[in-house]
Amino acid sequence: MVNATTYHIALGSNKGDKFKNLQDAVNAIHERIGNIKLISKVYQSPAFGFEGDDFFNCCLVLESDLEPQSVLEHLLAIEKTLGRVRSHSHVYEARTIDLDIVFAEDQIINTQTLQVPHPEMQKRRFVLLPLNDIASKVMHPKLDKVVSVLLDESKDESVLEPINIWLKNPSKQFKFSDYNYIAIEGNIGAGKTSLATKLARDFNAKLILERFADNPFLPQFYKEPERYAFPLEMSFLADRYQQISDDLSQLDLFKDFVVSDYDVFKSLIFSKITLPEDEFNLYRKLFYLMYKDIAKPELYVYLYQSTEQLQQNIKKRGRDYEQNIANDYLEKINAGYLDFLKTQTDVNVKIIDISGKDFMENRADYLWVLDEICGEM
Repeated sequence: MVNATTYHIALGSNKGDKFKNLQDAVNAIHERIGNIKLISKVYQSPAFGFEGDDFFNCCLVLESDLEPQSVLEHLLAIEKTLGRVRSHSHVYEARTIDLDIVFAEDQIINTQTLQVPHPEMQKRRFVLLPLNDIASKVMHPKLDKVVSVLLDESKDESVLEPINIWLKNPSKQFKFSDYNYIAIEGNIGAGKTSLATKLARDFNAKLILERFADNPFLPQFYKEPERYAFPLEMSFLADRYQQISDDLSQLDLFKDFVVSDYDVFKSLIFSKITLPEDEFNLYRKLFYLMYKDIAKPELYVYLYQSTEQLQQNIKKRGRDYEQNIANDYLEKINAGYLDFLKTQTDVNVKIIDISGKDFMENRADYLWVLDEICGEM
């Protein structure tokens, strides 16, 4: 999974409905670029470098999988959508919206179209003051000074007044923290690990990932399923029990909820497919003895994906031992999950058909999945 980059973006407007322009820009950044973590206060400041109406200015913290040049291109497109017409006269002028990359972590970029850190930010109080609200301890990678020091040392004597209206962060519409424990489930290759990881990153969750890569029986099972099915399922049973018991019992005061890329009941679903009846009956007894006191997820999300797409995803991630999984096996797993979910009357279950969706590469698809998860039952 691509590591997200943290950006600090400065926003300004001095034409039309200035507050609405800022909010529209925030919404567009959320929809097109990435997850907004923090938004500063909005400040009223005098026009800088020309005679004109006062500006409304703010800054925000953004996490995005996009590279800086791509972020810049999206910001310019948002400006254009919101009515800004950029002239090439290099003269300061009134504008409906102005969007600038201030920082891209500790990157130093100097190209014809993009300079990061913003070369003038340390001279502009209308950038430094809102930036200090949300990033006072962030270090300027060229000047080797944190934002709060740059603000103290600024020679800009402009007087800024805070506006007593706060911009809304669109990410807050997703109420994941209403739950203590969310499980993301799905067939092999459905994308459950990718989605759980993105949710944990974007919404401050403790992440529990299944440790399948450490299971020595898994590659052998795909070669000789009848021989290795029982030791495989027993090893998964023990490991899942240990992991879930440990992780759910250890509270993390700095996280809002727990999200996992599996639910312990997948042990029953897979074992029913892989084991002969007598071994499955024994396995089921052991399962209920071990798991009788384990907490169930308050929200169970099942990602349904077409078999064709599952196979494409399996090929794409390139695990050697998975490359010969038969369609019939994947379809049995899907049927096993759906049969299991029909019996779960005491758990909130969301079955989401993600066929044709790519929530890793397409932000619109990702936001659609979030809407489906958080929508009304």
